[in-house]
Amino acid sequence: MEERPERRIIAASWIGTAIFTVVAGIATIDPDALGAPAVVVSLALFAAGAGVMFWAFLIAVARSTEDAIGIGGLYFGAGSAPKDVQRSLMASLAVQVVVAFVTASIRVFTSLAFGILVPVWGLGLAGLWCARHGEFARRDG
Repeated sequence: MEERPERRIIAASWIGTAIFTVVAGIATIDPDALGAPAVVVSLALFAAGAGVMFWAFLIAVARSTEDAIGIGGLYFGAGSAPKDVQRSLMASLAVQVVVAFVTASIRVFTSLAFGILVPVWGLGLAGLWCARHGEFARRDG
């Protein structure tokens, strides 16, 4: 079975989540020795997520001449994405948030604090999916 292109966005969200979870989990064991990889992964996912979020915004702006696009529909899939897609993207985002807060709470005042930036990755990819494939109400007039 051929994978649909829009599924790649969902897969990318989960791949980033998995990488972050593994690296943050390992860094929680010894943040002094393993904190640097956690920072690199966190900052890379944040930077990539911010870029993707901006890209999604530009796509949404272009679509907004014909479609009524709200923030909830764009970045959270509210009413614009099928339930299974929305559930998967929001679950990935939720895992990122939980891992970030749990690991930063276990090792306070360490490099694991950078993990708090990671959910921008999940939010950006959710926005990209919805901007490209979401169904929005048509604008009046």
